[in-house]
Parts: sequence; C-alpha cells; structure tokens
Amino acid sequence: MTPIIIDKRYCGPPNSGNGGYVCGRLAMHIPGGAEVTLRAPPPLEKPLDTIATADGTWELRDGATVVATGRPASVELARLEKASFEEACAAELLTPVKPHEHPLPTCFVCGPARAKGDGLRIFAGPLGRHAQKPALAASWTPDPNLAAEDGLVAPEFLWSALDCPTGYACNYNQASDSFDQAPLLLGRMSARIEARPRPGERCVITAWPTGRDGRKRTAEAAAHNEAGMLLAVARTTWIAVDRDVQLGRG
Repeated sequence: MTPIIIDKRYCGPPNSGNGGYVCGRLAMHIPGGAEVTLRAPPPLEKPLDTIATADGTWELRDGATVVATGRPASVELARLEKASFEEACAAELLTPVKPHEHPLPTCFVCGPARAKGDGLRIFAGPLGRHAQKPALAASWTPDPNLAAEDGLVAPEFLWSALDCPTGYACNYNQASDSFDQAPLLLGRMSARIEARPRPGERCVITAWPTGRDGRKRTAEAAAHNEAGMLLAVARTTWIAVDRDVQLGRG
C-alpha cells in the first residue's frame, strides 16, 4: 500500500503533523464513522506505512513505531450546536488565543502565522448566547486547493477543521467562566462525515466542552454549511502536557 507522507504544510506543532489532519488521513481507509488514537507525534516529510490488522483496525507506522491506530466507530452526539455564519464571524473576534500569545502560530488549522489559502485560519471564539452551555464558533470558507479529485473538499480537511476548535473548547473552564492556556495535544478523535462542501462554500464550525478527568479533556464539534445542513461531527480527547512535550522537545 502506498505510504502516507505528512507534508510540512500540515503541521500542528512545528515538527509534527496536525492531529486532525493525520486522523483524517488514516480514517480514509475506514468507511463510515471512525475513531483514531494518536500514539506518537506524527513525523513530517517521512513515508509512513498504513497496515490493516487482523482485528479490522488500521495502524499508521513509522518503522516499528505505531503512530496512530484507527477503527470503525459510531459517532452520535447528544448535543449539537449551530450558529449562523454572522454569529460565527462575531465569535471568532473574541477568540481567547490572541495572535501574539498563540502557542503554535504555524499550526495548519488555527495558526495565525499561516497565510490565507495556506492554513485554514480557523479561530474559534465564544458564542455569547450560551451562558449555561458554553459553545464556541468560527467561520470557515475552504480554499480551492483543499479539493479532492471529485471537486469537493477532501475528507481529511473536514477532520482538520473540527480538530483545533475542540482544543479551544477544552481550555474553557465553566466553573470560572474563563479560558486557561494549558498546553494540549490531541489524543483521540472520532468523526463522521455526512456531506462535504465545495471550495468557496461558507461553513460554520461549532465546538463545546464535555468534560475533564485529570489531564484528559473532552469536547465535541460540528460543521454546517451556511444553510444549516450538517456536514460532519466529531468527538475529541485532548491531553494536558508540558510545554516542551507540546513542542516535541520532551
């Protein structure tokens, strides 16, 4: 099977792949909903083997190192947040991660240092109308260079778009109604794609926290088009880590 190579364009931390993008690449081998667990930082610019195992799961390997594992999964959310495109644009102006404070400014999904058309530039911020059930939102208009051969946005970019907004949601502390700056890394992501938008189609990403357990933080997300049609949903588990670990130095 043709190896997967994570181009440096698709980084999260400077020296490893964006978690959502990598999960989406492995999930391409799994029909329907999928759950992907990241086991090691996905290296950039290096051939990675995709291997089907006897129990029906898939592995992404860097030599003997298992980078990620994937399996079929039912991805049903008890809660589903929607917002208008205008609400999403207003929310992203309130993003808690300001450009000069961003921990990973070159991240493919949420990095403010990425040029339009290069990174996704999805900057989730709080929706003010959710006092009891906090939620975040951001606008997203996919660039033409994200299209697959069928002309629709490639699935891995929908996974990507749902990734970082859940990280932002995980750093929301409902008890204090504030955001913290804990360094996080994506540990697991499950997603189900209902429909894929066309490049240039205005979309809305929503995300909301679902829990904390020690270093683990969980969140969910949804993508809709401007007309409100559901495109995709996701569940994520993030891990609070030391800053050096987040940067791949520990």
